[in-house]
Amino acid sequence: MVWLSSRWKIAIMAAPALIVFTALIVYPVIYSAGYSLTDFAGFGDPAFVGLKNYIDLGNDPFFWSSLRNTIIILVVSLVILVPGSFGLALLLRRRFPGGGALRALVFAPVIIAPILVGLIWVFILDPKIGLLDRLFGALGLPQPEWIGGNVLTPYSVALVFVWGSVGFAMTIFYAGLQQLPTDILEASSLDGASGWKQLLYITVPLMKESFAIATVLLITNVFKIFELVFVLTNGGPVHRSETLVSYMYFITFNNQQYGSGMALAVIITVLGAVVSLGYLLLLRGRKSA
Repeated sequence: MVWLSSRWKIAIMAAPALIVFTALIVYPVIYSAGYSLTDFAGFGDPAFVGLKNYIDLGNDPFFWSSLRNTIIILVVSLVILVPGSFGLALLLRRRFPGGGALRALVFAPVIIAPILVGLIWVFILDPKIGLLDRLFGALGLPQPEWIGGNVLTPYSVALVFVWGSVGFAMTIFYAGLQQLPTDILEASSLDGASGWKQLLYITVPLMKESFAIATVLLITNVFKIFELVFVLTNGGPVHRSETLVSYMYFITFNNQQYGSGMALAVIITVLGAVVSLGYLLLLRGRKSA
């Protein structure tokens, strides 16, 4: 009876969070999945069309270009943000004059709304009014289209995303570094391990959980990028700079194709979950090995 009562206590304590999670996460996903199988324009009764919306997306070149842009942003962000924020955490872990102010400065972009981050970078990257192209012109250098072009836009969006997210990822790594057992590091120093070997063979393995948390949150945040694209390029020219979420917004609210928009929302959810779970399974496999 004690075991049963403890199980009931756990269930009762978890129930409010479970109810909120079901209402705000599970139900909307199921609701969207249902509407993704219909032809619905926002009014009237939805007509069941089966997998037609998914087939139409598969034949839509703009869907594939938005998927390509999202993958580019994800890869660039992973390559730069994870090691960069970890390196910043290692640097800011040391005590030096102004360290607290520098940590606050690095974290500052995190508290700025993404739409304001986009506005800030418009005045830097825009081909017509941007500070960067004016600087390049004054130096006699070529003036590329950082945003709004066919090539550099997803890379520019990725760099802006990195700038806005590095403080958050750095905080995760900084908290993890603070929890490292000092006795192990001291013992390795007594055994003659250099700083580089300590980092490679002690610090990084002990920080696997922090790496997992930062990477999964990065993946999910990349699959939610909307405001940056909306402000920087609005998906142009001709949808060539769309991400999956911005293109979903266009399909759903501009074209009023709610069924197709919900189908794309389901695809985004599945992709984000598959990539995140795949990374966690890979990490678990390496840990067990």
